[in-house]
Amino acid sequence: MLFNSPVFLFAFLPLTFAAFALLRRFAPLNAAIGLLVGASLFYYGWWNPAFLWIILASIGVNYTIGNAIMAARQRGLGGDGQAHWLMVLGIVFNLGLLGWYKYANFVAENIEAITGIPIDLPPIVLPLAISFFTFQQIAYLVDARHGTIQDRRFLPYCLFVTFFPQLIAGPIVHHSEMMPQFAERDHFRPRLDNVTIGIGFLIIGLFKKVVIADGIAPTANSVFLAAHDGAALTLLEAWGGALAYTFQLYFDFSGYADMAVGAARLFGIVLPFNFNSPYKSASIIDFWRRWHMTLSRFLRDYLYIPLGGNRRGRIRRYVNMFVTMVLGGLWHGAGWTFIVWGALHGAYLALNHLFRHLFPGGSASRGGRIAAHILTFTAVVIGWVFFRADSIHAAWNVLGGMTGANGVMLPEKLVALMEKISGFSVTAISSFQGPGLGTVGSIWPFVTLPLLYAIAIGLPNSQEWLEEKTAVLTRFPMLRDGFYFALGVMGVFAIKTMLFTTSSEFLYFNF
Repeated sequence: MLFNSPVFLFAFLPLTFAAFALLRRFAPLNAAIGLLVGASLFYYGWWNPAFLWIILASIGVNYTIGNAIMAARQRGLGGDGQAHWLMVLGIVFNLGLLGWYKYANFVAENIEAITGIPIDLPPIVLPLAISFFTFQQIAYLVDARHGTIQDRRFLPYCLFVTFFPQLIAGPIVHHSEMMPQFAERDHFRPRLDNVTIGIGFLIIGLFKKVVIADGIAPTANSVFLAAHDGAALTLLEAWGGALAYTFQLYFDFSGYADMAVGAARLFGIVLPFNFNSPYKSASIIDFWRRWHMTLSRFLRDYLYIPLGGNRRGRIRRYVNMFVTMVLGGLWHGAGWTFIVWGALHGAYLALNHLFRHLFPGGSASRGGRIAAHILTFTAVVIGWVFFRADSIHAAWNVLGGMTGANGVMLPEKLVALMEKISGFSVTAISSFQGPGLGTVGSIWPFVTLPLLYAIAIGLPNSQEWLEEKTAVLTRFPMLRDGFYFALGVMGVFAIKTMLFTTSSEFLYFNF
């Protein structure tokens, strides 16, 4: 069931909200929690009921091991070693489950390619959300080992894992930031302010997904499909496809994150934000503080720091960063393109920290900040080429086109417009004429891509718009009315677009 589908927005979500509101008013708190657990499992099972057993088994095993860890810790010094090995057992279980469903085919294909020995595996279908609920529960086991788990009740734990707004594609939440909210009787209920903010996030997220991300997707898809087929992409085609995917991914995933925050807010639950205008960054360090923030937090707390972090010298720090990002890339997908993407960002981060060490304050001037922003954005776009391409060969095809190795070709319509404005024949310059693949066969990419860039770096993000501006909107009625009018127009446009097109999956459903 997709957030951007009519069945979710006009049936599942309002019915679940209405039932929750009734139970919170007339029944004990546990009844409302039980309702949300049941609704979340129904939401998950909508895709494929046969895979419900996986998430239920994962919950049962992790909850049991977590309780065993906490019981061992309570026995004092003698149980500390037992708690450690129970944690290791739980992590091995989680990684084994994830490894089988997500990486078994990838490992088998590479072993077969290296050794020539065929490995026949049964068909393996990747269950939705397994990467997210696996990481979430690994964090739970580690926190149990460190003695930071306060609430051990089973029903709230089930809701912590399955809560449908963040179940499929995050954010990756901590036990400590969710469980207390489930116990807050005055907050964990429908409230007018939460409903207003929640609907605002839902509208903005839906607009990002169905209008912006899905609108630019055909440009990205056509370029990367051509790269897969071995086409020689010209400069503008390659850059057009890479930039189109850069903005498609951002507005698709941040749209999902906004809708997750909005849906949770209806029930009085505040989810952590996953994005803070990452394309405004002037360094890769800053980019990873703004992009997929809950994943960055997980990788830092549960991988980078246990590896030693920055406590073992500068070289070891850079190695730890590199390893962390490679594994972060592998978490996204079982493919060499994701490994290269992670390795690129690991190298980016190491170089960024080295630059700051050698040249403190090196980009402090206005010109330096602009140059740093352009360099950061370009590095991110190059990384996204590997993230999107379905093979290393296809990625190199796109990157080759981006260097101008296959020439430059302008769309026929743009050539005609330039000739009309300038009064001289652009077609006389042979390397600048022709329609190319048709991926930039119209003028629209030349309009939409700069516009999307301006939106991403020039406008306030969702949380700034809806939360930090609340005081200003309250004090100035004209601004408030204009804001709600703009939100209403976005909602009508997004819903109209959604109803007349086929609902497409969010990109992070594949990870």
